[in-house]
Amino acid sequence: MFAAFVVLARKCLGQKQFNRVRGKWIALHVQTINHFCDRFSINTTTRQHLIRLARENGKRLGLLA
Repeated sequence: MFAAFVVLARKCLGQKQFNRVRGKWIALHVQTINHFCDRFSINTTTRQHLIRLARENGKRLGLLA
C-alpha cells in the first residue's frame, strides 16, 4: 500500500538520510506506544506485543519496504 511512497522517499532522500528519518519515526511510534501503555497501566509483555504488532503491520502496509 505505502511501498511506492517509501521507495520514492528513499530515492529522493538517499539511503543514509532515509534511514535517519525512518529511525526517528520508528522511535517516535515506539515512544507513543510506551506513553499509551504507561497511561493505562499496561504490563511490559503486552507493551512488547503491541510494538511487535506495529512492526508486523508496517511490513504488511509496505512502510518497511
